[in-house]
Parts: sequence; structure tokens; C-alpha cells
Amino acid sequence: MAENEYGRYTALVRELTEKRDTPSLACVHSYGCQQNVSDGEKIAGMLSVMGYGITNDINNADVIILNTCAVRENAELKVFGNIGDLKHLKEEKPDIIIGLCGCMAQQEHIVEKIKRSYKQVDIVFGTFAFKEFPKLLYTALTERKTVCDITEYKADIPEDISAVRGCKYKAGVPVMYGCNNFCTYCIVPYVRGRERSRRPENIIAEVKALVNDGCKEIMLLGQNVNSYGRGLDEDIDFSELLRRINHIDGDFRIRFMSPHPKDATPEFIDTIKECDKVCKHLHLPLQSGSDTVLKAMNRRYTVADYMKTVDYARSVMPDFSITTDIIVGFPNETYEDFLGTIDVMKRVRYDNIYSFIYSKRSGTKAAEIVDNTSEEDKGKWFRQLLEVQREISTEYYKRFIGKTMRVLFDGKGRRDGMMTGKSDEFIIVEAKGDESLIGQIKDVRITDSYNWAVHGEII
Repeated sequence: MAENEYGRYTALVRELTEKRDTPSLACVHSYGCQQNVSDGEKIAGMLSVMGYGITNDINNADVIILNTCAVRENAELKVFGNIGDLKHLKEEKPDIIIGLCGCMAQQEHIVEKIKRSYKQVDIVFGTFAFKEFPKLLYTALTERKTVCDITEYKADIPEDISAVRGCKYKAGVPVMYGCNNFCTYCIVPYVRGRERSRRPENIIAEVKALVNDGCKEIMLLGQNVNSYGRGLDEDIDFSELLRRINHIDGDFRIRFMSPHPKDATPEFIDTIKECDKVCKHLHLPLQSGSDTVLKAMNRRYTVADYMKTVDYARSVMPDFSITTDIIVGFPNETYEDFLGTIDVMKRVRYDNIYSFIYSKRSGTKAAEIVDNTSEEDKGKWFRQLLEVQREISTEYYKRFIGKTMRVLFDGKGRRDGMMTGKSDEFIIVEAKGDESLIGQIKDVRITDSYNWAVHGEII
């Protein structure tokens, strides 16, 4: 959509909302990754410009937008369940507008299912049709018909959409979109398109504005942040971008999600060490500890390559925190393959893992593989993996006892009178306090550890 058309439809929707006797309210619910959360904040920003107040209560909303995730089957089933629940609300309030967007909406078979079985949905738009949203909303409001736009890949990155942030002290800032890796199990390249990097000056300007507004933690987002800069006319990579953001004045810290092991160079690790605002934590997805499985996944690194990166990181920063993603039960994985993953876990000593049983994704290469690994074995291995990690965390978290950790508090703890937050190392820290701590960074002396967190006293 041309810029003038985008602005025209934004103004037209605003005219409609301003004519109402009561304030117009919109609810945006995002599923999945931090990138999706960031997209949802931009959708809320568009709705705000169009005259809608933002609410978390779907029962009070005039517009409900479900911003979806397609990475795992459970995420899709949850969305379909929630759409089904909205049928009753639509019957009670026929004028309500229900929209579906994001990664699920970029898949044609999902769109056909929505059209066929979920008549309560008024708007469907994919990941490349963000700026079409005002036009789609205006059409749904004035013509009372279902509208859809799952436009194919677009290279441009809209930079003029203001976000309505869900949190004042933490913010996600996309540095790039899309992925070129085509791991055989992953749907992301098909629903997010090829890699496109934002211009560094736009990223710097956004971070500066957030810091000036009191933001304490910036999460740089990308499917593979190590690929940042490729395709730009400026000679810049992710390490250089980190250095530039690190030079921004202010009391804040920098995280990023996620790098790809094949691109995690020694220079990248050195940059993390040298930049005082960059958290000393690396989320480095392993997925499997078997070279056979890694090859079948098209991960393009070996276990030896992966361990070389880990060993270097630990050599320059002994207490460096490392987390990972692991898939259990990739098609035709054997128990010996799985034991390779257990071996890597014990060698690396992850602070935390995000583990999942393989989820078949229609449209991916792995979905075409005839799988001879039983669901019973996958479940048994998954439970074994969790038990091994529990033992590792229980022992490895003890290394923080007696040390001081810098913690951004963000909520109540499990026990009365306790608050929790994340340290620079991405470790959950529990300390005595009240809700006035939320949004503040404090130094905490660690006195005890568990298998899920550490406990300390605020200095």
C-alpha cells in the first residue's frame, strides 16, 4: 500500500471511532516469540493512531486481534481454541471485529481453514501485510464482510509505525526480519521471508528514544542476529551494531535473541565481553547433540563446531551464562543420537534449556520424512532430558553463591514478601522486597541457589 493510502485509511477509521458515543477499545493478543510481541505492539500502535484505546479485556473490546505463532503445533491449536471461544462473544456483540494475523495467517491452508470453519473472523492478514491493516479494518467496519490479505514476500521494512509498548522498562527492538537458513523442521523462512536488515541509524534512534523514556533493558531481535548487515549498502555486522548501541548514553543493558551457532565467531564473543552494557549471556540453540541429526536438520554445524564456540566463550568469560534450544525426537532420531545431546548438555552445563518434542510443520522438508521413532520413546527421552538439566542447574547455580548480581526486578516471587527479576546472566533472582522494586535494577548478593533460580539480598 502506498504511504498516502495507508494514511488515508488510518484517517478514515479514526473518523469512524470519533463518531461513536463511547470510546472505542481494541485488544491485541500476541502468541510466541519476542518478535511476535514486538509486532503486536506495532499493531496496537496503529490501532491507537486510528482512535482506539488499548485494553487487555476482550469482553470490553470492539476490535480483537490475535497475532499468531506457527512454530509448533500446540501454539496453533491454542489459537484455534481461542478463536472458537470468541464465537459466543461474536453472537452477543455482532459488531465486534475479530482479526487473525501473524505467522499462522501467512499459511494458505490455515487461511482456508479459517474461512471454512471460523465465520466469526472478520480480518486475516499475514506478516507482509502490516500496512494494509487500516484498509482491511475500514473495509470490515463499513462493508461487514470478511477481508483477507496474505500478500507474498515484500522486501521493504516499514519504519514509520509507532508501537504501544506493553512494558515501560523492557523493550524488544527488531534489527532484522526473516531467515535464510531453511532448517528442515522450521516454518519461519516460509512465513517471515528472506533476511532483511534495518538500517543502523533507525535502530540507534529507536534505542535512544527508549532509553530516554526510562527503558532499562533493550532486547535486540532477529531470527539470526549474526546475519545482521548482509544486504545493506553499509559495511556493518552485528558485532559493530552492538558496539554502537553500547556507546549510547544511559543506564541500561542490552540483550539479543537469537544467534546461530554457525555464525558465532570469536569476534562476536569478544564484542560481548568488551561491551559493558551487553549482558554476559548467550542463547545458543543446539537443537541436537548428534551430527547425524544436525545434518538432517540442515543446521550447517557439527557438535565439534558448537563446542569450539562454547569453549572459547568460557575461556574468555569463565562465568559466562549459556542457554539453548533442544528438539527431542526429530524424525528417525535414535537413542544413541539422543545420548549425544545429553553428552553435550553435561559438557556445556547450560544454565537453562528450552526443550520441545519435535512438532511436524506442514510445508517444511522434515514433514515429508517417514518417521520411525515412536511417540513413546520421544516422551521418555524428553523426561530424561529434563531430569539431567535439573541436576545440572541444581549444581551449577551454586557458582553464584557469594557473588553480586545485577538484577532488573519484574514481578512477585513464589513466596510471600519476595520479588524476582533477571540478572545480567539471564538467571532468575529472588530477593526480599515489595512491588516498588519493579522496573528497577539493583545489586543483589547471592546467598542460596535452587534448580530454577538463586536467592539473595539487595545491597
